[in-house]
Amino acid sequence: MSDFVHLHVHSEYSLLDGAIRLNQSVLSDTEADKVLHVSPLTEALKAMGMNACAITDHGNLYGVHTFVSAMRAAGLKPIIGSEFYVADDLHVKTPETLHRRDHLILLAKNLTGYKNLMKLSTISFVDGFYMKPRIDLDTLEKYSEGLICCSACLAGGIPSHLLKNDYEGAKAYALRLKGMFEEGDFYIELQDHGLEEERRILRPLVSLARDIGVKVVATNDAHYLRRSDADTQDTMMCITLQCKKTDPVGVRFSNDNFYLKSGEEMEELFSWIPEAVESTREIADKVDGDYFVVKYKKTFIPHFETEDMNGRDSKQYLHDLAWERIHRRYDVITPEIEQRLNYELGVIDRCGFNDYFLIVWDFVNAAKNKGIPVGPGRGSGVGSLVAYSIGITDVDPLRYNLLFERFLNPEERVSMPDFDIDFCFVRRPEIIEYVVEKYGAPNVAQIIAYSTMSAKAAVKDVARVYDVPYTDANNWVKDIPVGKVLLRQCLSPASSLYSEEFATLYRSNPTAKKVIDTAIELEGMPRQTSMHAAGVVICGDPIVEHVPLSRNGNDITTQFDKTMVEAQGLLKMDFLGLKTLTDISEALKYIREDKGVEVDFNKLGYEDPAVYALIAGGDCEAVFQLEGGGIKKFMMQLQPSNLEDVMAGISMYRPGPMQFLDLFLKGKRDPASVHYAHPLLREVLETTYGCIVYQEQVMQIAQKIAGYSFGGADIMRRSISKKKLDVLVKQKEIFLNGGVLPDDTTQKQIPGAVANGVSREIASELFEQILKFANYAFNKSHAAAYAVLAYQTAWLKCYYPTHFITAVINNRITNADEVKHYINYLRRVGVKILAPDINRSKKVFSIENDNVRYGLMGIKNVGEQAMEFVLGERERGGKFSDLRDFIERCAGQVNKRMIESLIKGGAFDCFGKTRSTLMASYERIMDAVNADKKNKLEGQMSLFDDLVEDVTVKYTELAEYDKMQLLAGEKEVLGMYVSGHPLDDYKDTKHEFDFETSMLFTKEYDDNGDEISVLNKELSGKSVRMGCIVESHERKMTGKQQKFAVGRLEDREGTVEFSMYPRAYEQYGALLEADVPVKAYGKIDLRDESEPKISVEKLELWENEAAHSARPATHSGVVYVLVEDAAMTRLITGVLAMFPGEVPVRAQMRGADGRMCLKEFRHKVEPTDELLRRLSNIAGDAHVRYDRSR
Repeated sequence: MSDFVHLHVHSEYSLLDGAIRLNQSVLSDTEADKVLHVSPLTEALKAMGMNACAITDHGNLYGVHTFVSAMRAAGLKPIIGSEFYVADDLHVKTPETLHRRDHLILLAKNLTGYKNLMKLSTISFVDGFYMKPRIDLDTLEKYSEGLICCSACLAGGIPSHLLKNDYEGAKAYALRLKGMFEEGDFYIELQDHGLEEERRILRPLVSLARDIGVKVVATNDAHYLRRSDADTQDTMMCITLQCKKTDPVGVRFSNDNFYLKSGEEMEELFSWIPEAVESTREIADKVDGDYFVVKYKKTFIPHFETEDMNGRDSKQYLHDLAWERIHRRYDVITPEIEQRLNYELGVIDRCGFNDYFLIVWDFVNAAKNKGIPVGPGRGSGVGSLVAYSIGITDVDPLRYNLLFERFLNPEERVSMPDFDIDFCFVRRPEIIEYVVEKYGAPNVAQIIAYSTMSAKAAVKDVARVYDVPYTDANNWVKDIPVGKVLLRQCLSPASSLYSEEFATLYRSNPTAKKVIDTAIELEGMPRQTSMHAAGVVICGDPIVEHVPLSRNGNDITTQFDKTMVEAQGLLKMDFLGLKTLTDISEALKYIREDKGVEVDFNKLGYEDPAVYALIAGGDCEAVFQLEGGGIKKFMMQLQPSNLEDVMAGISMYRPGPMQFLDLFLKGKRDPASVHYAHPLLREVLETTYGCIVYQEQVMQIAQKIAGYSFGGADIMRRSISKKKLDVLVKQKEIFLNGGVLPDDTTQKQIPGAVANGVSREIASELFEQILKFANYAFNKSHAAAYAVLAYQTAWLKCYYPTHFITAVINNRITNADEVKHYINYLRRVGVKILAPDINRSKKVFSIENDNVRYGLMGIKNVGEQAMEFVLGERERGGKFSDLRDFIERCAGQVNKRMIESLIKGGAFDCFGKTRSTLMASYERIMDAVNADKKNKLEGQMSLFDDLVEDVTVKYTELAEYDKMQLLAGEKEVLGMYVSGHPLDDYKDTKHEFDFETSMLFTKEYDDNGDEISVLNKELSGKSVRMGCIVESHERKMTGKQQKFAVGRLEDREGTVEFSMYPRAYEQYGALLEADVPVKAYGKIDLRDESEPKISVEKLELWENEAAHSARPATHSGVVYVLVEDAAMTRLITGVLAMFPGEVPVRAQMRGADGRMCLKEFRHKVEPTDELLRRLSNIAGDAHVRYDRSR
């Protein structure tokens, strides 16, 4: 067996460069859909008989925790290292420095070395980052203790000098490095991957090593496991470089020798210098493989200090704070409150969490003092009376029977409690700044997140590399099931996620098979880094003493993700940004400004029947947690009458417990029908009508029936949720007959249900009921906090709907679809949406006489800086009198494109001119203003200038655009129609339609309470009918040269992508060109979850009598059209019906005998520009003529 050890290895964390997997998800060979996690690297090492290996990812330590965990699990010795980028001066960041970025391998041989490795890696990101994370030799010299250095590959400083025949330069560089490290810890690296450059410098490298008295070491620059993986790794590099396989890109590997070679292969390769292989074992033996702790048993909580502690320790300060502030929460301190508060304080102290509670209280208190909205709580922490008393949470745990032990269990091995705090998403950064200032920048960081390649993304990326047309790749991935899925599951008939279409594609299409095979190897790999949405680390000393740091733009993050950070014993806080808090805060501000009313929910309470009536009526648009179509219907069935009902509704309306909804509703409607297996259960289950809805109820049942403590009951609850048969048998025995729970550190004896006087039969029935519900039971503390927010938003919706919805719109102003959705809601309830007005509009949408005025920020091409200037000028100089006044006062701040957008959006309608007039005049006015300004600057003033008081603005007066042109302009710059809609005159009087675009998505909330839009999967494959216009379309050709079309259809609610395949296009394609309202018939296709579409099977003109009578006649003459066939006749007839008037329309067409003749349509029209434009779209400009002389 060889003694060779790999010391130069690039894992998957050399992002999209290294392809050696540390951890990979694979399908079980024996159980369908069972996903196993394996480590291909450690399996390969063991197969080759190796017992140690290093990780040396490019420029980072991202993979260290995963690597060490996998190596330890396999019984192998991990060697932690990195391949650093070395600049001449890490502080110099100019393009000229990019060419000098030498590689260097650094390995940690002990804890001191690892700490220095973390510091160097941190410096490379925080201080040295310029395209890549960089250090320099001066910095390395400061942190070289405990490190082993190898001179790296061809990109290293020493090889670079030798390749330029600069032996003395190489020697000087090598001597500099040798002098930094302990004697014998600097090695000259030898590599041979069959490259001419490598072989040219092998002998000089050996000579240099002997010349300066250091050893050589043989390494293999491993980027993939097997030689056969070279193509996969090359594909991955192409994805990174955004190139195709056929593109000649220099940084890709020129051969397939960069795989993880066996010891025997390395010995043969370096048989001419065997000591180079021996050095690998020497280095491995130098390394202490045990210094890295994968998981610490405790969390390193910073010591809390504040000026007003006055010598008190954290225990006493928390005690005093809780008792002082409990009086603000309750008018009378009952024995129950006193006992609970003292109990919790005792548990918190015994577990060592006084400082933790104070740290959380401090930044929550700071937020409230700054006026930053803070949520009422989230998660199990809402069950703590101490948290409620000092103001971390705002939900009374005693009123709603919430349990402290669900948050902090004193009877098991102590694990870190977890307060997740919601803040206003706009002002969340202020709280992070506060924490940074309090604890010091080196002690606070946000947390990295790794984006991995999903199944669909992997297929699409690989297809692009292989030059597969985008449409083909897009169609392939539509056959991959929605959700988290492995490609092998899609191909395995035994899997529940098997896709027959995808498997057929795989078997029948060689190109697709090649793409999918490669994608299978790449899916799940880390692709890029980002920042965790909420996680913040707070440490008592510099974080770099525990984990390395990275950079995400201007933000400093850890290099380990949230799971790894917690495993390293660091305190992770979740500072979550919740839009709903901003919605509430802004709505309260608008109400205060517009109505002079101060709303205080603490005084109002949560019992208003009108609010529950609104929820029960299904009017839940923008109501937190209750906005989705499904839960709206459920609330209408439930008819909630109190906050407990809302809590239960939020908890029940989830995939698991939905199966119990009918039972729950029956109990709500007929409480007498509820059956309790034992009288003791009534107290626990009465508020949920006999159903076990909450985890806390499981704990209470165990306590009342079987004598568990609440801590023991929480251990039982979590044990049975794992569904392991042996665990269930043991837990049932304890529940019935008593015993000691396996994970209970107190070893308390539980008496059991039978000893408590409950019959074995009833106890057994109860345990089975617990099993049935427990896996789906929800955290009541979390439900209570979110029910409070649901009530608050519903209250605002009930009493101040316009103010509340305006706040909601403004918090989503950059999302055109959401803005449109809520504006349509306001219209439905009778609120008028006023067009933007340069003299009235604010930055965002605003309330104006119970109507809503469009905000200037929502207009395309209106930059924020220019808009701020305009608003400031209006404040300083008063309203703008006309377009010239506006241009003069804002000269230099506004450009032509912005002026055009303001005109099209209607912002200048207040000047009393048509938009067509303004469009025809604004350039001349701008030119005149600019010329005036230039003349004044040059001193060319007329003798009479001082006498001129006013200059009349000369406009090119034009009739206003027709309605469709006006609306098109609004849509272009506002993203929606404001003054009307193309379908305004079209009503579904015959109830022909069963679909509108708002039905495609439903609002739901994830486990963090964040609002998400999810596909309404019930629509998949459903045949639908909708009334709409064709917003856009593009004609395409199939491989068989058949015409088809793709584009978007638009109704009043939004837009949806459509496709029209050849058969349908042949019959109805002409209607796409007509620019008229149509009836679309087709099937909903949800295979691409990011972009649902309709496969259009049929189109018809939507003729509507309301539209026919909408326009009076004002013209005379005759309209002539050249008509080619019957299909064109039908199209033209539909368009003519939209413009009723008194002018005849005559068609020149070929008769039955083949001769041209003139016929008159039955429809007479109003020959507007819009009519003529639409006819030209159908027949062509040269074939439409309006003769006014007839």
